[in-house]
Amino acid sequence: MENAPAARRLAPTALMLGNVVTGCAVLAPAGMLKELSDGLDVSIRTAGLLITFGAIVLCVGSPLTAWLTSRIERRKLLAATLAILALTNIASAFAPDYTSLLAMRLVMLAVGALYTPQAAGTGALIVPEQRRGSTIAYIFLGWSLAAAVGLPLITFIASRYGWRAAYGGIGAMGLVSFLLLAWRLPSGLLGAPVDLKTWIDVGRNRMIVLLLLITTLQMSGQFVVFTFMGPLVTKLTGAGPDAIGLIFMIYGVCGFLGAAIGTRIVDSWGAYRTSLLFIVVMLTGISGWALSAGSYPLMACSVAVWGLSFASANSMQQVRLVGAAPALASASVSLNTSVLYIGQAIGSAVGGVLYARDLLHDTGYVAIAFIALVLATVILTRPRPAAAAGIAQG
Repeated sequence: MENAPAARRLAPTALMLGNVVTGCAVLAPAGMLKELSDGLDVSIRTAGLLITFGAIVLCVGSPLTAWLTSRIERRKLLAATLAILALTNIASAFAPDYTSLLAMRLVMLAVGALYTPQAAGTGALIVPEQRRGSTIAYIFLGWSLAAAVGLPLITFIASRYGWRAAYGGIGAMGLVSFLLLAWRLPSGLLGAPVDLKTWIDVGRNRMIVLLLLITTLQMSGQFVVFTFMGPLVTKLTGAGPDAIGLIFMIYGVCGFLGAAIGTRIVDSWGAYRTSLLFIVVMLTGISGWALSAGSYPLMACSVAVWGLSFASANSMQQVRLVGAAPALASASVSLNTSVLYIGQAIGSAVGGVLYARDLLHDTGYVAIAFIALVLATVILTRPRPAAAAGIAQG
C-alpha cells in the first residue's frame, strides 16, 4: 500500500461523501411527497409510508448486517454497499407503480442500513485515538450536506422534472461516490467481530441503553414534523415548491454549520456538554416551529435554529457510544443507527396520523413533548465527577 498515507488523509472525506448519498437516498421522499403522490396516484400519507416502512427495514437491517458483515474487509463492504445504493436508485427511476417503488426502496435500504454505522467505525480505524471524535463528527457531515444541498435539489428537480429524475440523480451521485471510496479508502481494514456475547454486553451497559433511548426519542420528535414538512408548510402558509425547497435548504445549511461547530468543539468540550448544547438548541427550534405555525418567516427562522442541531446531535451520540465502551463500538454504533430509524418510523407514523386528521398545529406540540423527554434523559447521562476527568469524550 504505497499510497497509504495519502489515501488515509482523504479516506474520511470519501466516507463522508458516501453518507451524502445514503442521506439523500433515505430522505428523498420527504423532499417530493407531492410529486410522488400525484405521479403514483396515492395520498400524501401513503407516499409518506415510503419513509415509515423504509425506516422499519433500516432499524432491523442495521444490527443484522453489522453481525453478518463484521468479518468482511471494510473497503469491499462499503464500496459494494454504495454500488447497490446507486443501482437501486437508478432502478427506482423506472418504477411503474407505488408497490414496485416501495419494494425497490426496501431492498435498497436493507443493504444501505450498514453504510452509516460502518463508515463511522471505519473512520475510527484510520485516525489516531485523539482525533476519533472529530473524525466521526466529520464523517457525519455527509448527512448535513444531504439535507443542506441534496434535499433542496431533490425538491427542485422533482417539482420541475418529476420524481423519476430525482431518483436518477441520486443514482448517478452514488456511482461517483462508489468510485471515490473504492479509490481512496485503504484496504485491509477489519472491524472487531460481532457475536452474541457482544449484544448481551451492550444490553447490560446502562449508559449505552440510555444513549440509544436518547436517539430514539429525538428522531421520533423530529420526524413527526420533518416527514411532512413540505405539505405542512404548504397547508399552513400557502407556500409553493420553491419556498419549500428554501425551507429544506435553510434546515440543511444550518445543519451543516451545526455539525461543523460540533466537530470543532467536541474534542475540547467533551461529547456530553456538546450533546446537551445541541439538544437545547433542538428544543428551542421545534418550540419556535410550533408557536409560529402559520407564519412562513417565523417558521423559517425556527427551522434555522432547529437545523443547527439535527446532524450534530446524532454525531455526538456516535461519539458518546464509542467513548462509553470502545470494545463494543461496532455493535453499539450499529444499534444507534437502528434505533435512529425506529425513531424515524415512530415519528413519521405519528405525523402521518396527525396530518391525515388535519391536526396540523398539533404536530409541533407532539414534537416538543418528545424532545423535552430527550433533554431529561440526556441530563441523566451526565458523567460522574470522578469519571468525567478521565472520559472527556463521553
